[in-house]
Amino acid sequence: MSTTSGANVLRYSALCLGVFYGFYHQRSITQASRAAATQREYEHKQKLIDQAKAEYAKSKQPAAAATPAKAADSGDLGEYLEAWLGKA
Repeated sequence: MSTTSGANVLRYSALCLGVFYGFYHQRSITQASRAAATQREYEHKQKLIDQAKAEYAKSKQPAAAATPAKAADSGDLGEYLEAWLGKA
């Protein structure tokens, strides 16, 4: 049972095309996977940077005044003490 040389050429041509297509397809899948991993890594780093900026801004904000503004403006020691004791 011998096959003709034309059939063998067709078979090996199909085999080679399949191998090249598989190589190309696997390469594109790997490239997409790497791009997605790079994007995730970039987003993670960006999130950490934003978080650090927020913490830095929070640490650099002036502390809230310990005395209430109303009592400090009035100049009356009794109101100041009431306001301060009311907070505690």
